[in-house]
Amino acid sequence: MFTTRFTPASIRRCLLVLLTLLTAQVHAATYYLDSRLGNDNNDGLKQTSAWASLDRVNATTFAPGDRILFKAGTVYAGQLRPQGSGAIVEGIVRPIEVGVWGDGPRPRIEARGLTREALELHNVEYWEIEGLEITNTGEERAPRRAGVLLRLNDFGTALHIELRNLYIHDVNGSNVKAEGGGAGISIEVSGRTTPSRYDGLLIENCRLERCDRNGITGGGSTSRNNWFPSINVVIRGNVLEDIGGDGIVPMGCDGALVEYNVLRNSGTRFPPGDAAAGIWPWSCDNTIIQFNEVSGQRGHWDAQGFDSDWNCSGTLIQYNYSHDNEGGFLLVCNNGGSRGSDNVGNVGTIVRYNLSVNDGYRSTGEHAGFSPIFHISGPVRGTRIYNNTIFIWNRPDMLDHTLVKFDTWGGWPDDTVFANNIFYGAGWSTFDYGQSTNHRFINNLYFGEFRRMPDDPRALTVDPMLRQPGNHDSGLAAATAYRPREGSLAIAAGTPIENNGGRDLLGQPIPTDRPPTIGAIEFGR
Repeated sequence: MFTTRFTPASIRRCLLVLLTLLTAQVHAATYYLDSRLGNDNNDGLKQTSAWASLDRVNATTFAPGDRILFKAGTVYAGQLRPQGSGAIVEGIVRPIEVGVWGDGPRPRIEARGLTREALELHNVEYWEIEGLEITNTGEERAPRRAGVLLRLNDFGTALHIELRNLYIHDVNGSNVKAEGGGAGISIEVSGRTTPSRYDGLLIENCRLERCDRNGITGGGSTSRNNWFPSINVVIRGNVLEDIGGDGIVPMGCDGALVEYNVLRNSGTRFPPGDAAAGIWPWSCDNTIIQFNEVSGQRGHWDAQGFDSDWNCSGTLIQYNYSHDNEGGFLLVCNNGGSRGSDNVGNVGTIVRYNLSVNDGYRSTGEHAGFSPIFHISGPVRGTRIYNNTIFIWNRPDMLDHTLVKFDTWGGWPDDTVFANNIFYGAGWSTFDYGQSTNHRFINNLYFGEFRRMPDDPRALTVDPMLRQPGNHDSGLAAATAYRPREGSLAIAAGTPIENNGGRDLLGQPIPTDRPPTIGAIEFGR
């Protein structure tokens, strides 16, 4: 529990907030930039008297309500590192806005590898940034290089940071995790004297391409000692393609929402000895991951579409579409060798109403032949996996036919439940229980050839009569191919589960007057 402490940093911040509030009551200004026709000696207050460079912006401390507009079609070399904060003025949110004026291509900021990041927001709050193109390509790769860096250091709680509709591409950070990697969007928080975090961080409708090592990563302090996570973090509607390693990884957050994102063809450049996956939390509580599509995730290790990872509690993974991921559909893991107050373990993960098609076929690299569709590793506890539909292809290059693998990582999984799932195998599949304890399989449907079948007394072993099994087109709409046809024995054959979310993968309600359908989709016309 933190108590209020007045430090030199917090006093300076209070004085700055008071100053900006007084300034905001006088006026708010719009500043224009035009790298072709502008001049830094101008006042910047009209399109005809625009500034020319990022240096002029960086030398200005902005006030609540100010706007900074870059002319469409212009290019700016260097780093954008604006100063000042917005605020709530007389009950109204008055952010500082960065956007675009004029018609044409996005204004582009090119760091060219000369600075660690192309855009940095450091120890500021109430900023909204929209519509820019951002690159950071150096002559050689560099650790921790980023397109956008959000950074707090002994700041306290930073409110209302929004990144919307940005195009971030060609960021050549290191692909080695131990070197610090790199990212399209990186979020860093530290607080040695003043606990710090984000409250109200939105990353929405951005496009990221060819970013190394990661796409969107970070969020808050990950330490469980003096836990002070970022809150109200939303990562929504983004498209990420050709990311070198991990896709979207919230860290040090409580209640992060990751939804409606698309991640394609990533994990292609991290080296042997490293691991990466699509969308997953690390050291987070109560993360919700929903309505996302992950496909084409590849790599030497892990390379699953989704993951509930180390030091996470209450992760909910629902209504997602995972397909053609080399490493499998799902990883749930925790390092049992890391104990004590800084690791609460992985507890209470729920995975429900998801569709997995053609996941788990790693055939090259140092771990060729290891790609279970479900990999549950370490002393994770209380995992619930229910009402998912899993279609297993019979690929000629499939070396690992393991559907579910319980594994050790400083301990074994305990209290894992698989219920009401459809396991539809076009080839043969097997189960590996290891030394896991208290695992239960309840009311699942198995269609195909299965070896080492689990003890599942209420199992169905019939054709679920899906409309078009095997379809792995892009887009969540492809899930309609896995709707059960009339007469399917999966309909109303599941075991009731409390607090099931109330809807299926396609948005149909879960009936309350009869048992649910087995699988991710209720019967509907």
